[in-house]
Amino acid sequence: MVDIITNVNAKINGFVWGLPMMVLILGVGIYLTVRCGFPQFAHFGHIMKNTLGKALEKTDAKEGSVSPFKAMCTALAASIGTGNIAGVSGAIALGGPGAVFWMWISALLGMCTKYAEVTLAIKYRERNEKGDWVGGPMYYIKNGLGKNWKWLGVIFAVFGALAAFGIGNMTQINTIASTINTAISQFVDTSASTQTIIAWVVAIICAIIVAIVLLGGIQRLADVTSLMVPVMAVIYIVASIIVIIVNIGAIPQAFKAIFVGAFNPSAIVGGAVGIGIKTAITKGVGRGIFSNEAGLGSAPIAHAAADVDHPVKQGIFGVFEVFMDTVVVCTMTALVVLLGVGVDNVVYGVDIGPDLTIQGFMSVFPGKASATAVAICLSLFALSTVLTWALYGTRCVEFLLGYKASKVYQVIFCLFACIAGTVSLQLAWGIADTLNGLMAIPNLIAVALLSPQVIKLTKEYFSGVKAKK
Repeated sequence: MVDIITNVNAKINGFVWGLPMMVLILGVGIYLTVRCGFPQFAHFGHIMKNTLGKALEKTDAKEGSVSPFKAMCTALAASIGTGNIAGVSGAIALGGPGAVFWMWISALLGMCTKYAEVTLAIKYRERNEKGDWVGGPMYYIKNGLGKNWKWLGVIFAVFGALAAFGIGNMTQINTIASTINTAISQFVDTSASTQTIIAWVVAIICAIIVAIVLLGGIQRLADVTSLMVPVMAVIYIVASIIVIIVNIGAIPQAFKAIFVGAFNPSAIVGGAVGIGIKTAITKGVGRGIFSNEAGLGSAPIAHAAADVDHPVKQGIFGVFEVFMDTVVVCTMTALVVLLGVGVDNVVYGVDIGPDLTIQGFMSVFPGKASATAVAICLSLFALSTVLTWALYGTRCVEFLLGYKASKVYQVIFCLFACIAGTVSLQLAWGIADTLNGLMAIPNLIAVALLSPQVIKLTKEYFSGVKAKK
């Protein structure tokens, strides 16, 4: 039975994340970028000034909402995750160094896609019975496209609620448990039974943390993630920069491999592993989207809680989010692998997950230090992802079945977290990956249909910005 499910999922996944999906995601990104006047480039200075530039400002949000920066950190907590470490190294291993180039391209276009998603989330959000702002694709489908389109929002919410158990729960906590076990094994020998006990303990601790945060609602979640995201990002970026500086002489070769490999992969990896330009594109774009979530429709759920008076004011945080996630953090991972391991030393055609990134760090740091550093970063990345995806799943169930049902969902979510450390997750990863792709389809349809509203709001906002100069 498991084999049948695996085979069926593999076929669906091949379509969902195949070339048609790449064309849809990139096509919507190109269309929005052109029609909105290339906001991620034309207004980059304004975006940085009003996002990163205001990160340290203390702002008191109104009841039922959070500050724009905290809303962005909540969304960034989900997108900066295992995809930034294991996903990037996997893209390089399976698609060659050229996959990094296509990851950048998807990010540059994804900035505008997420900008549009977040803008629409603010435009069409509503208050729930508790008084909190709620929004996201299911709400901008219902309130923007009309009640006749609500079925499309229902489809998104169903896929989102289910995907949260996989990509936002079991896979993440299992990754934390296995990474901590790997780090511990660098110091002491551990038996299989000891590793199982450690995995159970880690999973239960994670479940307790998630439960405590969820009990505090969106306010506590935003407070926690606004502390976690900057800390974990700084730790990882500093460690990566050290590896880059030590291997600075290999930078020209690494960038040559990225740009040449984007259009002629065999020139870099050889022809034996069968990596062609199609594979480089699909792995680069697919893993990039998996990391920054542009087009999936998940991040707007968090951004909808922001206390802003104009949709575009939060939309620009969507641009910064993709920039930080992919252009900065994912690029750091790519350089750690290509410089630390070496372009010619990567074993192409086989995805060994975070181990390739660990090898990159080991080129500079001792084995114990590398394993510990990656374990800390990966654990923080993954736990923050669990916390935010718990919110995403909760909001999806609330849309489908009401506020009370969402509380039951949270209990089930935490129970799943308890067992996540010891289960076999190859199939869970595959199904979650498929559900993520299926979430993107109704979301991208809605964003494309509502693009006139995004264009109108963009012109309105940036005309006001120019008038103030």
